[in-house]
Amino acid sequence: MAIQQLSPEQVRSMTLEEKDEWWLKNVFRGDMPQLTIRAGLTGMIIGGLLSLTNLYVGAKTGWTLGVGITSVILAFAFYRVLSMMGLASEFTILENNAMQSIATAAGYMTAPMISSLAAYMMVTNSIIPPFTTWIWIVVIATLGVLFAFPLKRRFINDEQHPFPEGRAAGIVMDALHTSDARTGLLKAKLLVGSGVVSALVELFKHHAILERVKLGMLTIPEHLENWFYTLTGWQPRIRGISLQQLTVTLEPEHVLFGAGGLMGIRTGVSLLVGACINYLLFAPWAIEIKHILPNEAGNYGFREITQWALWPGVAVMTTASLVAFFAKPAMIVSAFAGLLGGKAQISDPMKRIELPMSVFAIGIPIVGGIAVYLAHRFFDVSYLMGIIAIPLVFVFTLIAVNSTALTSITPIGAMGKLTQLTYGVLAPGNIKTNLMTAGITGEVASNAANLLMDIKPGYMLGAKPRQQAVGHVLGIIAGACAAVPVFHLVFLKNGVDGLVTDTYPMPSATIWKAVAEILTQGIHNLPSTAVKLAIVFAVLGIVMEVFRMITRDRFPLSAVGLGLAFVIPWSQCFAMFLGAFVFWLAGRQWKQVGTWGHRVIVENQEPICAGIIAGGALTGIAAIIIEQFLLS
Repeated sequence: MAIQQLSPEQVRSMTLEEKDEWWLKNVFRGDMPQLTIRAGLTGMIIGGLLSLTNLYVGAKTGWTLGVGITSVILAFAFYRVLSMMGLASEFTILENNAMQSIATAAGYMTAPMISSLAAYMMVTNSIIPPFTTWIWIVVIATLGVLFAFPLKRRFINDEQHPFPEGRAAGIVMDALHTSDARTGLLKAKLLVGSGVVSALVELFKHHAILERVKLGMLTIPEHLENWFYTLTGWQPRIRGISLQQLTVTLEPEHVLFGAGGLMGIRTGVSLLVGACINYLLFAPWAIEIKHILPNEAGNYGFREITQWALWPGVAVMTTASLVAFFAKPAMIVSAFAGLLGGKAQISDPMKRIELPMSVFAIGIPIVGGIAVYLAHRFFDVSYLMGIIAIPLVFVFTLIAVNSTALTSITPIGAMGKLTQLTYGVLAPGNIKTNLMTAGITGEVASNAANLLMDIKPGYMLGAKPRQQAVGHVLGIIAGACAAVPVFHLVFLKNGVDGLVTDTYPMPSATIWKAVAEILTQGIHNLPSTAVKLAIVFAVLGIVMEVFRMITRDRFPLSAVGLGLAFVIPWSQCFAMFLGAFVFWLAGRQWKQVGTWGHRVIVENQEPICAGIIAGGALTGIAAIIIEQFLLS
């Protein structure tokens, strides 16, 4: 059946209590089985395996792939086959949802190993033991769960943010489990069709695989504009810098095209505007005045630009996120009202399915204290510096969740750099503290944002968030158990000197190390232009968020989307804008209900986009496994 949801006008006009009552009446599925033993085991196994693919992808690119949709389809297919063989009943839709919470949590457990922990080992030239790695990432991830849930009622129940990747997972599950109905069948066909096309496009981007089957000449080029440059012999430049070095390229980022279709036109336009300001105006200017320096080969690229540009980008996201949060003091008060003895703001049914506030009030100080102790014990971070990191986690969690809610992208690299800047002031010259306090804030914020991404499809489908939180913790354990030993066996088999290679350049860890080395030598080493622009953009973030509230979400630009464009490449921003624009244009073109375009495209925008994301992600992961284990 079609997923029931509030209209944009209802989201703006209804109170939180009215939205909760509507959800309980129209969406909540009661006691349908969800976190069953088989759902838990399936999620832990699939999530553990997918975490290994993220470990390899992250070591190569610095990015991690979302595995929620991938796990949903794999689990559905597995139990459908078992059911056809008479060996088991099919997954319920809520079992599949609980499973994806576990698998997604497991998939993201690799992030510290390819960023802060790897950078720490490079700086100290010492290997962190496997058990130390395991206990550290589990404690930090659990702290992220505790920070996330108090924000759930604002971002999901009240403001109904899209969380595009999570929303796509919900659409996929609904289409798979309700495909017997006419509407569900159409959605399933569109989901499968767009997924197949997306899978083929992704396959034809992998030259090594195509070359093995004698189809290498059909490989989709990494840069689509190269044929034009070759044909004309013209290489466009801005202030003497080629567009490709400024990341202004046309790349076949079709998965991000699908994500853009789920974001909406406001966020898509904001990304493109921010990307054009950063890469077409600011970056060439900063290169010309030598505030952005080339790499050892004398070239520029995303890594060189982002070390300068991330400061204004993070500033606008920070101030906008804080204004948005503190603009609703009633939400903050109501969240703690029951705990402090005030009037309970959650009805009895919601109390039964939401995690109680006492879990956070007690859990955050306890787990936070454990994290501070471990940072001191393992990484020589003083207790005072560790304690200061905990309130910073709250600030960065707000920023991370805001970004993830709109775009599915969590700018953890940028958040870590802001912490590194803070500790460049508080603990100048202490590179260990600089790295590991950033590891605390960045990874806690990441896990908090990812948990809310997991909960979004559960909210869409009527699941119990309390059980999803438990599932997320199971996924944390599964991901750590799978990824930590593989990380040490594969990447550290030749010691720290073999951690960064041509095959696995560890770009994220390299950037963390570089920023720490700059900041521990003194903040005066930051380019003055980056500092001045950060101040300007901090004010801009406040102004934009105020205008958004005054216009009741009708302000055409998103401050978070604008700032996010400063920490991801232009090509990716453009791909997401293009997806948002194409589906916005389709909605304008086929307004009339009943027409072919409206019935097939407009009404099924979400399953089409979900199929694009799922097909590309599944094939991308499979291609990476083939390249790494069969063709290397």
